[in-house]
Amino acid sequence: METKLTRIAEKARENPKLRFTTLVHLINEETLMAAHMGMPERKASGVDKVSKAEYEENLEANVKDLVAKMKRQAYKPQAAKRVYIPKPGSNKMRPLGIPAYEDKLVQTVLARILNAIYEQDFLGCSYGFRPGRSCHDALKALNTIIEHRPINYIVDADIKGFFDNVDHKWMMECLKQRIADPNMLRLIARFLKAGIIEAGVSYDTPQGTPQGGVVSPILANVYLHYVLDLWFYSIVRRHCKGQAYMVRYADDFVCCFQYEEDALSFYDALQDRLKKFNLEISEEKSQIIAFGRQAEAKSRAGGKKPKTFDFLGFTHYCSRSRRGKFRVKRKTSGKKYRASILRCKEWLKEHRNIPAPLIWWLIRPKLYGNYRYYGITDNAPMLYKFLYEVEKLLFKWLNRRSQRKSFDWRKFRLFLRKFPLPTPRIYVNIYDVRGRIFA
Repeated sequence: METKLTRIAEKARENPKLRFTTLVHLINEETLMAAHMGMPERKASGVDKVSKAEYEENLEANVKDLVAKMKRQAYKPQAAKRVYIPKPGSNKMRPLGIPAYEDKLVQTVLARILNAIYEQDFLGCSYGFRPGRSCHDALKALNTIIEHRPINYIVDADIKGFFDNVDHKWMMECLKQRIADPNMLRLIARFLKAGIIEAGVSYDTPQGTPQGGVVSPILANVYLHYVLDLWFYSIVRRHCKGQAYMVRYADDFVCCFQYEEDALSFYDALQDRLKKFNLEISEEKSQIIAFGRQAEAKSRAGGKKPKTFDFLGFTHYCSRSRRGKFRVKRKTSGKKYRASILRCKEWLKEHRNIPAPLIWWLIRPKLYGNYRYYGITDNAPMLYKFLYEVEKLLFKWLNRRSQRKSFDWRKFRLFLRKFPLPTPRIYVNIYDVRGRIFA
């Protein structure tokens, strides 16, 4: 499989206009077996209620039957099971679609094939769900653009309900730019139209690609590649009087402009562009702001602070180095910070009756997880603030375990000295930029 995917990638890279005519045969017993072996052990099951262990009991026969159904075009994906998870920093819930187990296997192989093709086409501005790229790479790229290019304005735009509003007809048109295999296109269309089941009730999916589906991330990238990325760099930039850049992570993106008129023109054009593809901007979550060294200098002269914007969980703000040089700095956004504290609070409430040493041991990964993502240049104060709030929560819940208080605050601090929690540290240097993140 790897050799074949490598060859597909080479052909795609050598000929940007090549349309692949035979792809679906790559979804076979060998590749499905490999997908099964790589599947996590404890994942929520779909409407079929089949786990990895259960499927494995008769693995060879199950896979052969699946391949046979695909060959005679009898395979039809089942509806995804709709579940909801808390949306960080909000009272709202985020919908997820959990595919049936066999559908997960087929989607896994399908995603690998699509990635081999489209990874050769995707632009350097795209960072989400791509091999060798991360949220931190996107943040580094954005930092470099603002600090080292003549950037004075930021367009911070949000696409309203992107995953739920992907237009299926346009999606298929995007895929046809590279895929001419009718069986592969039919398979993808069936996944898009498979529907969802929520509380035992079936619903059609005339639009959208459910979050949680294995193939959804690559489909989202393909869609936005044609809808947004290519349009921005081949048309928008060409009509700008000054410099313009974009950094996109999935459906979250920020555009940087030298001149205000370019930023304003882009924002208007963006609304028309998205409307063409049955998408729209969330007005309350989108803004155009003055941001950069000029904005910082004007604000400082006027005794005001320049506006800020949020991207990938960080609030970006204008500042200066110790030597007085303009710098972009980041801190954990208020929304994400509050969501992290709330999760710890709810976890402690749920586990309040387990032994204190075990609570101490289990809370550590939660702290490390926060540090590893938010431990980026300039954000140390927010990391220590997070640690302090977690300590206060531990103090509160340990004292609730009995009618008599286990600790006063002084004794609790002494206890922390003896049994310390992980100390915050910076894991990500914003200036450690690899050349390839701009490629």
